[in-house]
Amino acid sequence: MALLITDECINCGACEPECPNTAIYEGGALWSLNGQTHEPIVNDYFYIVPDKCTECVGFYNEPQCMAVCPVDCIIKDPQHIESHDELLAKKEKLDLLER
Repeated sequence: MALLITDECINCGACEPECPNTAIYEGGALWSLNGQTHEPIVNDYFYIVPDKCTECVGFYNEPQCMAVCPVDCIIKDPQHIESHDELLAKKEKLDLLER
């Protein structure tokens, strides 16, 4: 399951540098994957790209963005449910795309 930043986000930016997959973007910022640029998912606060979020599986024991968020506005995204194995496979796929 990917993570989701809610509209309770205060735009502090603490989460963005913690993401090992660069899945977190400032509101209104374009995002990219596999050489393609995409429109922002949210304009008013930071957001997480579900296709890039692995909940830090394969990197850390817990999602780092959740650990540093001062307002606890990062939740599991009910629209993107994935098992541990699926998240690990996504990490491996993202690793290959970066090469």
